Amino acid sequence: MKPLKEVAHSYMCLAEAERQILRSLFEEAAESCRKAMEISRTIPSEEAFDHAGFDAFCQARLSEALGKLDRFDESLVAADQALYYFNRRGELNREDGKLWIAAVLSRGIALLEIGHTDEGAKSLKTAREMIEERKGELPGREEMLGDIDKRLAGGGTTVPHSKKTGYRAWWEFWS
Repeated sequence: MKPLKEVAHSYMCLAEAERQILRSLFEEAAESCRKAMEISRTIPSEEAFDHAGFDAFCQARLSEALGKLDRFDESLVAADQALYYFNRRGELNREDGKLWIAAVLSRGIALLEIGHTDEGAKSLKTAREMIEERKGELPGREEMLGDIDKRLAGGGTTVPHSKKTGYRAWWEFWS
């Protein structure tokens, strides 16, 4: 394949993974994410393609799919790999921000599920703060906030919402 076709095919696989997640086809979504990363690795390094960024996008979706399959150890690894990129680059555009939030949320869920409740709760609180402070459209916003609150309450932790007038979240520095 020529690099342009490889890039297009990689993004098509990632888009397919996102559609599969919406249809609750999590095993297929995980496979599509892996396939997208595999194809993107065939793109020559001298091409103008953000390999690290694309891998982070794929890892964020992979983490979400694996979490839905109750494969929390693997989900945590994928979330951490995505966050390695996002925590250094920040939110460069809207799509990056959505995937950044997804990775933080998936990490928090995975940590709670494998028994790291303090660290998991901290990650979920960060995800909630990011969601609450996000300007613009964020599909599933209310469901994510409800899931976070349910998980935090289930762990015996009650945390007030962090939204304050004039408050700027720590992550908005990057946007």
